[in-house]
Amino acid sequence: MGSDFTRMWSVLEPIGRDAGTGGYRRFAWTAVDHELREWFAAECASRGLHVTEDRAGNQWGWWGDPDVTPGVVIGSHLDSVPDGGAFDGPLGVVSALATVDALRAGGVTPDVPIGVVNFVDEEGARFGIACAGSRIITGALPAARALALTDADGTTLAEAWRTAGRHPGTLGPDPAALRRVAAFVELHVEQGRALALAPDGSEDLSDPSRAVAIGTGIWPHGRWRIDIPGEANHAGTTRLEDRHDAMLGLAGVVQASRTYAAQRGCVATVGKVRVEPGGVNAIASHVTAWLDARGADEAAVRATVADVEREAGGVGAVTVEESWTPPTTFDADLVSRLSGILPTAPHLATGAGHDAGILAAHAVPTAMLFVRNPTGISHSPAEHAELADCEDGVVALTAVVAGLCRRKDDAR
Repeated sequence: MGSDFTRMWSVLEPIGRDAGTGGYRRFAWTAVDHELREWFAAECASRGLHVTEDRAGNQWGWWGDPDVTPGVVIGSHLDSVPDGGAFDGPLGVVSALATVDALRAGGVTPDVPIGVVNFVDEEGARFGIACAGSRIITGALPAARALALTDADGTTLAEAWRTAGRHPGTLGPDPAALRRVAAFVELHVEQGRALALAPDGSEDLSDPSRAVAIGTGIWPHGRWRIDIPGEANHAGTTRLEDRHDAMLGLAGVVQASRTYAAQRGCVATVGKVRVEPGGVNAIASHVTAWLDARGADEAAVRATVADVEREAGGVGAVTVEESWTPPTTFDADLVSRLSGILPTAPHLATGAGHDAGILAAHAVPTAMLFVRNPTGISHSPAEHAELADCEDGVVALTAVVAGLCRRKDDAR
């Protein structure tokens, strides 16, 4: 397994990587994304998997016919956040392809089809909506809204689709694609340090039983756009007392986000801002900020955002919810089956959103596997997983799929 995993990884590694930062800029419906999609299709074809696309452009490679019998699906996504790490998403896709190889090498003949998926625009880095590919096919993101989304240059998703040679009118919910999925297991690099720590809180990267965890659920999380008004003026001639600086309102929003999140046991981040007119010597007339808030308790997250919204309203700002994902508990029966297959694997809930969560919210039996991240850093070039742990992830995923692709009444 190691050599083919390494081969696939070495081919993927340079695609979309910034030579200066070392981070990745793999954004949806760009030339880089096209290269990644071609790589995925070629890897599937080389294994004899039948590649299809759904009405959002998600790619599926099938071993067997899911229109006859729904199948077990594994995979993740290939896009990234701005200057993101190498493992978030691609680790799940490469591991899924390596799992197909391992199953065949082990002589496994599945009773049900096995699918490998590459979800498009999971990070939402270009058009602002996370898990867009899975949201569109489930209907969670209406087609009209999706097509009207714009990137930083003002390009709509509809225009991006036309540039990519696609017809925007074909985008939309795809219940037929969902009916092909009997179960979905997404392997992902852990985006925290839980697996790198021993039960007593000390760092322990040597425990093989903590290389892979079973995902049990996803915290509720959402994104909000906050528009903060101001008045453009000269930075050198306008008295401080005469200024209406939108950046001061932004500073208050950022501080409030941190303060209220800490009070309620949540996390909240203002990670993206747009300033108008954007001149060094001009007072800001308008700031648009995006707030990301998450936590284990839904009421606490909502209360945190309400506190921030109230604070922002004090400077005339308007807050609009752009996306919200309720708490997700993965399918209890599927998690139980994974626990039986991987009896020593710890269980882990996560604060990060995933396509698995979107599918789970739309009645698709879903679970996750997490591979240990020694530093806990993610959405950064410093994101990392050791090769040995990645290999353990493939071994675990192979065992899981081998167990799931047998009908329950045939399981031993």
